[in-house]
Amino acid sequence: MKPSLVYLISCAGHPNFGDEMIAAGWLRLLAERYPETDVWLDCPNPGTAELLFEGIHPRVHFTNTLWRLCWDAHTQRSGDIAGYVSGKVRNFGSPFVDLGIEKLRQADSLHLLGGGYLNAIWPANAGLIAAMATAQELTGCKLFGTGLSLVPFNEDAAHFENAFEKFDYVSVRDAPSAERYGIRQGLDDAFLSIEHEVERGLARNDDADLVVCLQPDQTTPEEFEAAVQTARPVVQAALEAGQVVKYVEGIPGTDHAGFDALKDLIPVENFIPFSSVWKDGLPLRENQTWVTTRFHLHFAAAAAGAHGMAIGVKENYYDIKHGTLLELGTGWAYGTHTSPPEEPMGGTAFRNGLRARVAEKRVEAERLYPVVAAPEEIQQEPKPRWLERLRR
Repeated sequence: MKPSLVYLISCAGHPNFGDEMIAAGWLRLLAERYPETDVWLDCPNPGTAELLFEGIHPRVHFTNTLWRLCWDAHTQRSGDIAGYVSGKVRNFGSPFVDLGIEKLRQADSLHLLGGGYLNAIWPANAGLIAAMATAQELTGCKLFGTGLSLVPFNEDAAHFENAFEKFDYVSVRDAPSAERYGIRQGLDDAFLSIEHEVERGLARNDDADLVVCLQPDQTTPEEFEAAVQTARPVVQAALEAGQVVKYVEGIPGTDHAGFDALKDLIPVENFIPFSSVWKDGLPLRENQTWVTTRFHLHFAAAAAGAHGMAIGVKENYYDIKHGTLLELGTGWAYGTHTSPPEEPMGGTAFRNGLRARVAEKRVEAERLYPVVAAPEEIQQEPKPRWLERLRR
């Protein structure tokens, strides 16, 4: 039997290329398997999300019920946030979200989509898991979590371990998270949509030989400046070789800072805003080189076969992110502000193994959202002819 209401929880809608890519992948899968099922995506910015994901699923709706509950706790202590959010899910009492809680409690399943947003960087988000556990106690709904990363660990969130034990299925994308919480290590949720992103990115027929994206967020001014200085000679060498260099945004506005720092080298007409990326795909092509701090840009470009240079920021966060891709064989050069990479590198293992990993991710997704034929759809075996003769 197909569910009547699927409830997804994600930090999509910011927007941030990786988070949007992941959410879109799950919505496409649900549109394929459950087109007549109501799907609710609970995310921080539901208005933006509605624009980003318009038309992907015919019955998708958007809310920020659980995120607002986490914010309304007005504290950064994870234990207090968990208590506040659980209390509201159980007893209502907030007119701003009571209707949303009613909808939450109608769900057949609650699914925490992949990403790195449940950690010490954003302690308020610990309330999401508390809300899910409470909803399950009340309604018996299934709890899923896929492709999560929990680093750097939120040691104030003692309820995490108990809550994860109640999940019907949960996987994480990196070894430290798996070891810390005793959870199965699987694959990043981006594998669910990577073939789609590569296909449409290549279809742009872009002429970029080198693509750059440097972030100023989740880092220090010193680290950001070091990233710029690491990228600058690569850009200069490409220009001297007569190559086309472009700059792309992973987070709109935020990533423009990297372009500002390199605009003496990269012309404004070669700046590709996030809106263009989202509508038309990344500027991918064969035999390309990338220099980026962004994890999912490393992911997508390597999947298309690009060589590159991944510059790590925020120790115990981005190093672990990029490390998962290096372990899977992207072959990219990696370094930080204290030990910067010298030149772009690449390998074939990641791209060669892409189809198998996409298939593995698909198996995980179909396990959570199976399609079972209704009784009237099941074809009966034809009766033996000898039996028909006996009945005459």
